[in-house]
Parts: sequence; C-alpha cells; structure tokens
Amino acid sequence: MGDQLYNGTRAAALATTWRRRLTADAAAVSRAAICNWVARGHLTAAGLDGQGRPLYALSDLARAEKATRSRALRLVPATVQ
Repeated sequence: MGDQLYNGTRAAALATTWRRRLTADAAAVSRAAICNWVARGHLTAAGLDGQGRPLYALSDLARAEKATRSRALRLVPATVQ
C-alpha cells in the first residue's frame, strides 16, 4: 500500500502539527523549511503533481520532521528552572 502524497504547503502544515504536539508551541514549519529539508537530503520527492511540483510521502515527511526536530532541540539552550 502506497503513501498518500502531499504538496509542499500541506507537508509544512502536517510537520507543524506534529512538531507542536511533541514540543509544545514549537515554531511552525514553513514551506521554505520543506525546501531546505530537500536541499539538505532529509526529504526526497515521491512524485510530481500535474504542474510538475514535488509531492512528498507521509512516511518521508515524518522521518524528516523527526530528524530536524531532534537537531533543533539540541541547538536550543536548556531552560533554567
């Protein structure tokens, strides 16, 4: 069974939802961030839409979001209690 495919805008919205559920009020994932994930090798297109724009598989989006979230959290200084 194949994954459903998502365009860059919808992919960014899904990644934002996941990130905010896991890291309370984390910054939104923008469409530009999706492009950066592609450029950095975290995400590859699984197909193209009718206009030739890339589409991304849900499982690939989840892996890329997790990989970038982990790095982002390592870069954020720990909060002093």
